[in-house]
Amino acid sequence: MRQGPVRPAFVSLALLALTPGAARASAEEIQVYLDDLNAPGRFGLDIHSNFVVTGERRDEYPGQQPSVNRFRVTPEFAYGLTPNLEAGLYLPLATIGPGGRIGADGAKVRLKYIAPKSPGQTWFWGANFEIGRVDHRLDVNPWNAELKGILGRRWGPWTLAFNGNLDVQVSGPASAPATLEIATQLTYDLNRTLSVGLETYNGAGELRRLGRFSSAEQSTFMVVNKRFGRWDLNLGVGAGYGANRDGLILKAIVGVPID
Repeated sequence: MRQGPVRPAFVSLALLALTPGAARASAEEIQVYLDDLNAPGRFGLDIHSNFVVTGERRDEYPGQQPSVNRFRVTPEFAYGLTPNLEAGLYLPLATIGPGGRIGADGAKVRLKYIAPKSPGQTWFWGANFEIGRVDHRLDVNPWNAELKGILGRRWGPWTLAFNGNLDVQVSGPASAPATLEIATQLTYDLNRTLSVGLETYNGAGELRRLGRFSSAEQSTFMVVNKRFGRWDLNLGVGAGYGANRDGLILKAIVGVPID
């Protein structure tokens, strides 16, 4: 990690983001994006998974798949296009429900950009765009897209990152205004291969009515990141609150060396 001074405004923003906000319920990917990219011409694979241990089972619309006691697993394939651009594919968005029933519920594609960094630069920024189609069991509207802004900084053993996630409906039968979510990660390196920290997923509500936190979903996770050679592991234990009907949530991301 490169050394650098910690600006008071940056820390103040971090503390604000780590307070209770709003977040979506358990999805196929519970992750804060950083500045990592696959090198040009190289493939990568992350396997995302989560399991909702406790929560309410009410459906928001007929035919919705309840998240409680359901294991979600999604392989994310990535390919480096340039030193600053990476393409990704989530396929399939799979679930294993009570009784062992397996379902494939959709697919998504993404394009991630991280701005070039000068020598000694401790901060980073970028953007990610994804679009995909999901089964009616996951969303009443099948086609949705997300534009993600990425901002972060490293100093000493600390890493702080923010994602601003703008979610929009592409097509579907139900009206769904664009919403904004702020995801935050703050981690501390215990050594070269192990770090611990917090992740929060804070919804700011509909874009046209920002700040209605009481009607949005919230979740906070304690996380551990560990490297085993070329393998990476992110483990998290979290809780949903506010409008989030998921209670205790377990998540894992396994980075698999395939290239």
